[in-house]
Amino acid sequence: MPVRLFHSSTGKGPPLVLLHPVGLDHSFWGPLIEKASAIHTVIAVDLAGHGHSDAAEYGRAIAAYADDIRALLDELGLARSALLGLSFGGMIAQEFAATHPERLSFIVVGACGARIPPEARAAVRARGETDPVTGMTGVAEVTLERWFTPGFMASESVRRVRERLLADETAGWAAGWDAIAGFDVHDRLGSINAPALVIAGERDAGTSVAATREMADAIRGAEFSVLSGAPHMMQIEHADRFTDRVMRFLRERHADASQPR
Repeated sequence: MPVRLFHSSTGKGPPLVLLHPVGLDHSFWGPLIEKASAIHTVIAVDLAGHGHSDAAEYGRAIAAYADDIRALLDELGLARSALLGLSFGGMIAQEFAATHPERLSFIVVGACGARIPPEARAAVRARGETDPVTGMTGVAEVTLERWFTPGFMASESVRRVRERLLADETAGWAAGWDAIAGFDVHDRLGSINAPALVIAGERDAGTSVAATREMADAIRGAEFSVLSGAPHMMQIEHADRFTDRVMRFLRERHADASQPR
């Protein structure tokens, strides 16, 4: 059953839904929302079990999170939308594109692959496990070290991410990682006909460039970019370069849509 999602909306134009990584919320997009809202109605959501949205039950698959997005589009009266998702959000975006292609105008994904190999699933699921005593405190630092480069760890941006992680409900964190562990949409990506941009971070310790490239290769006509020096949380540590690359793609789509038919 779909979960009701908190969302914020700004701008005018065709809708663009933003799907955040596990553990974060709708507010971690740097300058992207402001810039994209010049040509899009930007809808930034809190995924189930995150932020102000309803809780997520453990055991729900990535497909259930994608169904949440379809239900949100229905609630907003939107026949179609573009999706931009990173990491956990990128997996949800891929699932949505493969399952609800008639609801998708185009897709931007990054910091993820198209599947978690069976041999890696237990380790990925374990990232969602927390100690009943220490809670999120026990997993926050190792998560930050996987998400950012050492030279960025003392930044104000990482301090804010740390605060978000420490405030997370452990149930939503566990449910998200369990969903990630079972993710596999690779064999269905060839059915996506919408324009696509796939972005990898050169220094992503969570998802290799090779895994992200494999996903891009499976989507017909997808553009593929690697952000040099960027870690898993590229939209935070390399916010301006990430935003510039996304905006180039968005403006190209906007120009295409403006051409007379």
